[in-house]
Amino acid sequence: VQLVESGGGLVHPGGSLRLSCAASGSTFSSYVMRWYRQAPGAELELVAGINSEGIITNFADSLKGRFTISRDNAKNMVYLQMNNLKFEDTAVYYCNKGIEWGQGTQVTVSA
Repeated sequence: VQLVESGGGLVHPGGSLRLSCAASGSTFSSYVMRWYRQAPGAELELVAGINSEGIITNFADSLKGRFTISRDNAKNMVYLQMNNLKFEDTAVYYCNKGIEWGQGTQVTVSA
């Protein structure tokens, strides 16, 4: 199974981005999918998780109200909608499925 993230980029503070993660393989719908991020010099941080039924399993308290996780099992996709982005959201964002990881997509919030 392969995970491929997309949608990162450079955005001004207050802006929005929608990250996408495309998963190959037939077992996608049975897995909890998670987004993590790693800022420069920082440890990997769990952003959010969503189970096969679309129920949120994990969510960083500091991001509630700004970020939203969702999935489309028919398309083998998981999304992270990020609104009102702040400088501290700058990081590489990774999609995770069990022991599998994507290559990451860079999000940079800069004036």
